Amino acid sequence: MPTPTLAALTEEQQLIVSEVRRFVEKEVLPIATELEHRDEYPAALIDQMKGLGMMGITIPPEYGGLGLPFTTYSAIVEELSRGWMSLGGVINTHAMVSWMINSFGTEEQKRCWLPAMATGEKRAGLCMTEPNAGSDLQAIQMTAVRDGDDYVLNGTKMFVSNGVQGKLFAVLTKTDPRAQPPYSGMTTFIVDKDETPGMTVGRLIEKLGYKGIDTTELFFEDARVPAGNVVGGEEGQGWYHIMATIEIGRINVASRAVGVATAALEDSVRYSKQRRTFGRPIADHQAIQLMLADMATKIEAARLLTRAAAARKDAGERADLWVGMAKLFATEVAQEVSLMALRIHGGYGYTKEMRVERYYRDAPFMLIGEGTNEIQKLVIARNILKMFGE
Repeated sequence: MPTPTLAALTEEQQLIVSEVRRFVEKEVLPIATELEHRDEYPAALIDQMKGLGMMGITIPPEYGGLGLPFTTYSAIVEELSRGWMSLGGVINTHAMVSWMINSFGTEEQKRCWLPAMATGEKRAGLCMTEPNAGSDLQAIQMTAVRDGDDYVLNGTKMFVSNGVQGKLFAVLTKTDPRAQPPYSGMTTFIVDKDETPGMTVGRLIEKLGYKGIDTTELFFEDARVPAGNVVGGEEGQGWYHIMATIEIGRINVASRAVGVATAALEDSVRYSKQRRTFGRPIADHQAIQLMLADMATKIEAARLLTRAAAARKDAGERADLWVGMAKLFATEVAQEVSLMALRIHGGYGYTKEMRVERYYRDAPFMLIGEGTNEIQKLVIARNILKMFGE
């Protein structure tokens, strides 16, 4: 099985990542726990992220973005998530939709939407999941029917990140519900919430972790969308757009997992040097050292696998195998490491005084987000079987 190339960051890219780390240390860490416990949208932090260009990380410079590769994007998301995992989520679907438009949209669509997305003036969300369709996206029931120069959209989308704060949404629909196979009748639209009567925000969905980001239902009731908003201008391509774009989401989730795991390790090292039992720091006890060794080794392996997957995407290759492995491994590591961090912190780790309880609540989301890890295993296995069959 060929190994993907792991691209090193350039000096300029390293400086950008360092600037993000300084932002996290100075602006995020002092207030993240308080905002997270209140489940409060971090408006001031998002404004600062816009000023740093984070809404246009991968958008090409000709449309106002930074034009950075996904290897750098992965490192930036990791740093943001080391401070607060929800910040990595804020830019996730935004980056996915901007990449979709840049990769599959018409030139007119790129000029229309990408500049406002690069500045953060228009934040984006992705509408795929429905009440009865999650992992099985071909089972969606939302329809889009052509009516003159418009399409009329009807249906409900669930678990939409940026549902309140977002303005632009990539919405997966069925333009031919009778098509066989079902994916051949699926079409993606870019929908501007401010310009679309009939599109409304439903309830905010309360979650165990992953707080501070607006996760909502979106309702479409005879919502009229111009035909010019069909991504790429052609019906029936929505499935391909989504499957390619979700690779970006899996890079993001894997990077978030590495960030959370890194934060858990750093907090554990710091605490183990300060906490004393039997007259010595607990860092001197072999039981703690064994846990720290396991944590550090698995985190570094997860980081390398995630960057390798990002490099594969940067190369313009099909990357579902690599991003699936990265998402699977990194998120399982984050779950395991966050629990070990809780154990190292003892009773204090179970209180809201320590950040590790937040890591422990955030980690399970990443086992599920952008496709459950059970789905990742199926994707990996099918690719491996096909690869060795050839």
